[in-house]
Amino acid sequence: MKIVVLVKEVPDTYGERRLDLETGLADRAASEAVLDEIGERALEVALAHADAHEGTEVVVMSMAPESAAATIRKGLAMGAASAVHIADPGLAAADLGLTARALAAAIRRTGFDLVITGNLSTDGSGGVLPAMLAELLEVPNATALTSVEITDGSVSGTRDVDGGTMRVSAQLPAVISITEALPDARFPNFKGIMAAKKKPFETLAAADLGIEPADLSAAWSIMTAIAERPPRTAGTKITDEGDGGTRIAEFLIENRLV
Repeated sequence: MKIVVLVKEVPDTYGERRLDLETGLADRAASEAVLDEIGERALEVALAHADAHEGTEVVVMSMAPESAAATIRKGLAMGAASAVHIADPGLAAADLGLTARALAAAIRRTGFDLVITGNLSTDGSGGVLPAMLAELLEVPNATALTSVEITDGSVSGTRDVDGGTMRVSAQLPAVISITEALPDARFPNFKGIMAAKKKPFETLAAADLGIEPADLSAAWSIMTAIAERPPRTAGTKITDEGDGGTRIAEFLIENRLV
């Protein structure tokens, strides 16, 4: 079985995050770049299955700038067998649609039985990429799983819903996304870090995936304006002089908070 796990380099959750006001893209120099935690958890699901089932191949895949190669290699140090890195300057401003097309093409090229992703990244927080990939790959999709069981021919798991838990399953090949309810990822050990240096690491450009220059320049999503978030100001202080409840209600109504 071949499992492809999508990972992503993101700004450190606890660091400063900024947008470049000229390009509208994330300012990657604003904070340390790290492997997204939800991607690490997705990789842990695949590696745990590989530990228990001989013959399972785990591939980490990411679409990111060339500078992200070292971050992606962490997936190899954790235990993945190989990595695929889509790196092309023309994809720097890709929206979710173009991102999904590029990743789907790379997944087809690599081959897969199962694709595992996080439910949403901590930077873009789009949350729609797993479903888009499943549609492009024409395979079933199970989203927001809080547990995962993989067999030779199917994948199943649970999903939290209002008032209960839903159990879902799909025949392979399939795409699934997981939530933070899955276990924390393992830490790379020294042996894994050294082994990662010798594992296959393939770098692909847009042309390798059949994406033409015209596709890169197509304005599928258009940014109309961008501005820096205004600094936080002091809040409104209400001293209760017998009319505190009324004044709070008036404040909430005035600011359309109720």
